Amino acid sequence: MNQTTAEETVDVFGPDSMLRRLANEARWGLAVTRATVLEAAHPQIGAALIGNSTFVTHPWRRLRNTVVSTQRMLDPDRHVRSREAARLNRMHARISGTDPQGRRYDAMDAEARAWVVATLFESAVAMYRLGGESLDGPTMEQLYTEFRTLLALLEGDSDQIPATLQEFWPYYDDMIDHRLESTEAVRVILYRLFANVPAPPLLRSHPAVWAAGRAVAGPVAAAVTIASLPESFCRRVALPDLPGARALMHGAYLTTGFATRLLPNSWMHIGSFMSLLDPDHAGGPGPWEDVRRKAGQAAAMLRLLTPAPDEVNQATRSADRFFAEVLDQTGDGYLAWPDLAAMAREIATRLDLDEQAEERLYNAYAAWWRELQTNLDADGDGRVTRQEYAASAASLPSFGLVKVADVLFDVTDVDEDQTIDAQEYQTLFRTAFHRDLLTGGGDGYSRSAFVRQFLSFMSGQQHSVAYNSLLT
Repeated sequence: MNQTTAEETVDVFGPDSMLRRLANEARWGLAVTRATVLEAAHPQIGAALIGNSTFVTHPWRRLRNTVVSTQRMLDPDRHVRSREAARLNRMHARISGTDPQGRRYDAMDAEARAWVVATLFESAVAMYRLGGESLDGPTMEQLYTEFRTLLALLEGDSDQIPATLQEFWPYYDDMIDHRLESTEAVRVILYRLFANVPAPPLLRSHPAVWAAGRAVAGPVAAAVTIASLPESFCRRVALPDLPGARALMHGAYLTTGFATRLLPNSWMHIGSFMSLLDPDHAGGPGPWEDVRRKAGQAAAMLRLLTPAPDEVNQATRSADRFFAEVLDQTGDGYLAWPDLAAMAREIATRLDLDEQAEERLYNAYAAWWRELQTNLDADGDGRVTRQEYAASAASLPSFGLVKVADVLFDVTDVDEDQTIDAQEYQTLFRTAFHRDLLTGGGDGYSRSAFVRQFLSFMSGQQHSVAYNSLLT
């Protein structure tokens, strides 16, 4: 048996790794988007996405975290890879439930996790092919070996996908023909996510500009993605064959392929595009900084010419709006445990917490959830509605929140000096200190000030730019 084990990753993900190079290219986003649709059609994955993921309500945050996690998984340092694999496994171990048909799903399901890796490999091959590049036999074998090694990092071995490339294609076709379904997650990605994706951080203050661009880009992105999918899959889940979509798709893939080969590497690096969308993602200006600055100037001018309606004062926003923007992380209209777990996941990912710190954080959120159920779940259905929250927002319980705030302070205060300094603050919030958050004119953030700010924000009483950047 040609089995790949986690120990073999030392050389496979070295300087000549195809997967490391590929994951740092901006065009990888095309392959990942395509693969995500195929993953979502797996009944286990689709149910887990709908019930637990924040990909619809916070797609840019999800994209940023995916980039960070991928970079850790492919890091040359074996310790970094192993730590990230362990973190992902702990995260997935907490995700399970029952789909609308009464079938159990579990994010640790070995077949489903193997399918994720399989779709990423096949979509990478499709990306090269549609982008005008041909992978010879040895090159494709190397890429397949690296993807199997990635699975071995997560699973401990790679037995769930075929040992050889020749065996992979029949396996892949069989999954397409007999295992995938037209899940709700597929429809949400293609018809809701693309159509309603919120503005990235760069354009959040220019809603009119983003709305105009999204009206065109959303349908185009959906059409390009559908046209790139295997025809047998499109027939199986009844996806439309839109006129001109295939030509559009080929144009998109060829353009990104030529751009990757002809433009400077720094221009097409994933970090450059992430900094273009979200200036807080990278530490310094990238090659697209001038484009980003001029786009911001143009957006500001357009906003002056076409002013948006008066916005709600963020400092006095209603409990209902706070519920939608902060508490309802999964976007299903209710507050339930998956929403609080999503907050814990975001913090654990951002701070790269170890198992002990992560467990403390989840336990604190679980304590707060029990208080919310006890005090706000009037009908006892295991979730809190907007109406239930709005009716009792002024008297929200605070003991659980204090516990969350204390844990959050402890995991942020890495030097344990009982003060969050500028660097620790930057790591958590990805922004510099704000004058209104400091007390007493000092150069740090005390525990008491931190806890007060967190409680004020999480109870919907006070606006916070910092916590908005973390949880919204």
